[in-house]
Amino acid sequence: MTVSETDERRPPPVDQAALREVCGRFLTGVTVIACQGDGREPAGLTVNSFTSVSLDPALVLFCVHTGSRMLSEIRAAGAFAVSFLAADQATLCRSFARRESASFEGVPHLRAATGSPVLTGALAHLDCRFRATYPGGDHRIVLGEVVGAGLQNEQQPLAFYRSGHPRLEART
Repeated sequence: MTVSETDERRPPPVDQAALREVCGRFLTGVTVIACQGDGREPAGLTVNSFTSVSLDPALVLFCVHTGSRMLSEIRAAGAFAVSFLAADQATLCRSFARRESASFEGVPHLRAATGSPVLTGALAHLDCRFRATYPGGDHRIVLGEVVGAGLQNEQQPLAFYRSGHPRLEART
């Protein structure tokens, strides 16, 4: 089999709009990834592409667009925190999702051991050391080693589904 015969059998790439529509049917939680560079303002970004990778060693990952300023900010800081948003934090979610409004001014936060900002009122947080990035198409996969963790409250989580924030059924 020649290379051209292999290419002819390969299906065409999926339409980006169709992929977004289908993946929008997958319910996710919402996080804000934040870091603090030396002498810089804190930087934050809303992310729903977060997942745990390993318990030993404790590793997590998230994906960020290759054009995002957060890549260089996290590399410079050498650390980042992950705040798991509560259902009443949709405004923060939207704020950190847009470059022009992604500011910590007036946003209550604490500092984790690495110096990374942790949003007050979040469900929980992880404090991470930056480990590596890997290519992932038009995104980079960012890997972090968890060096600290904390629970903050027992509210419902902020969910993301079809570009909105549905309320989950409360526990009984």
